[in-house]
Amino acid sequence: MKYGFVLPYGDAAAAGELAELAENCEWDGFFVWEPVWGYDAWILLAAAAMRTEKIRLGTMISPLSRMRPWKLASETITLDHLSAGRLVLSVGLGAVDTGFAEFGEITDRRMRAEMLDEGLEILTGLWRGQPFTYEGKHYQIQPVDFYPPPAPLQKPRIPIWVVGAWPRRKSMRRALRYDGILPNKLLPDGTHTPVIPEDIRQINAWIVEHRENGTPFDIIVEGVTSSKNKNQTKKEVLPWIDAGATWWIEALWSQSGVEQDLRTIRNRINDGPPVI
Repeated sequence: MKYGFVLPYGDAAAAGELAELAENCEWDGFFVWEPVWGYDAWILLAAAAMRTEKIRLGTMISPLSRMRPWKLASETITLDHLSAGRLVLSVGLGAVDTGFAEFGEITDRRMRAEMLDEGLEILTGLWRGQPFTYEGKHYQIQPVDFYPPPAPLQKPRIPIWVVGAWPRRKSMRRALRYDGILPNKLLPDGTHTPVIPEDIRQINAWIVEHRENGTPFDIIVEGVTSSKNKNQTKKEVLPWIDAGATWWIEALWSQSGVEQDLRTIRNRINDGPPVI
């Protein structure tokens, strides 16, 4: 199991400081969220990259339907090189209640899923280099020959983690094509319900049965642990490890950007990842 921390709120200066602290306190990853309107995730990650050397950096998550895939390809290649190959990209449909409608973004789930699929194909295609052509329902691209960036440092590509809705077959197969899954669970009526370790066990078995290539594949879960009560932490995290999860993301989503909450965030990072 590897352990990451997602910054729930903060500016670029805070991201740089806290990523450095996370690295010094032996966290394996430092992540930021990508809002519709707010501090820019890629500037935060650039600040984090400049103050760290080994910790993994990434978004949690990037909703591709409201982005131009070629812009995201530029941002990811830039960050991959700046960090010397430490970027992880997490993608999904995004939460529409975070400002999608207010800013005129697409809210239809089916259309967002289509744009996510096409966006991922464009993203990985551009990473492979020019010439690149794409003809899709939502995007059309012709090759260009002016100032193409280099390929990412990471091979075969920058790792991509994809939100997968269990047990929806189409959503799960999308995640399976890439490098990791951030599992959600949907009931038959389409409502979300919390993921539990038994779900991860079933997801892991499904992945083993259906994944064809032998490259590493991550299962990412998130939650909140108490750094002060080691026995309780073991009880919280061990079932996820036993079920097959490979990353635990410490997610203090209830904390905002006020200084008191930033102290809480800083203190939790300073206490280090769960000890199992």
